Amino acid sequence: MVAPPDNDVIWARSLHHSHNGSPGLGGVSLGVRDGEILAVAGPRGSGKTTLLHCLSGQLVPQQGEVWFNSVPVHTMGPRLREQLRRDRFGWIAAEPQLVPELSTWENAALPLLLRGVSHRAAKKAAVEWLERLDIGPLAKKRPHTLLQSQRQRISVARALAASPSVIFADEPTASLHHAERAQLLRTLTTAARSHGITVVLGTHDAEVAALADRVVSLLDGRRVTTVSLPAAPDTEGRSACSLSV
Repeated sequence: MVAPPDNDVIWARSLHHSHNGSPGLGGVSLGVRDGEILAVAGPRGSGKTTLLHCLSGQLVPQQGEVWFNSVPVHTMGPRLREQLRRDRFGWIAAEPQLVPELSTWENAALPLLLRGVSHRAAKKAAVEWLERLDIGPLAKKRPHTLLQSQRQRISVARALAASPSVIFADEPTASLHHAERAQLLRTLTTAARSHGITVVLGTHDAEVAALADRVVSLLDGRRVTTVSLPAAPDTEGRSACSLSV
């Protein structure tokens, strides 16, 4: 194994992974710089989710290497990878992954509570981010009483409240309307830049990818130079946009 460059917080080399015989990744390599917002762009089925799962330690690639701060993630056992995800990573999925029995603030504070942070400190951090995301008054509500956009804001607050080194966001605005998508992305990217958080953002939307510092394009599980993505304009209908890297 060769250690990654010092300025790369995440570094992956020659990642291969298949799902029940169907190729997911076919030799993808990339580096993510500290504090960078990197978009992994490509159409649905291009391998974005598989790549984010490998980079975040949720999935061990069948071949290849993944490093976080010069530590090999691909050789870690399940317990160490779980601890890494809990302590250093945040995750935002396309659909809010909330615990229905917990209140809004408890969901946002959950990673902190699992780390052993005091109840008071965890609640304070969670409520601060809920307020920044304009859902502070909903702190005691249960997820089933909220709108989809509000539940997704809880997911973002949960990721940010834990002060992670890296946030992985897999199509975080896919289920939101245009105005809601723009507000959530502004909050996420502004918070990441102001707090020095690295973001790896999987998206099939050209407008979302355009917010990143840099774009890596995938097609059929491989890196490509250009990829055509749909752009969602303010009016009805969709248009295509080609991204080059």
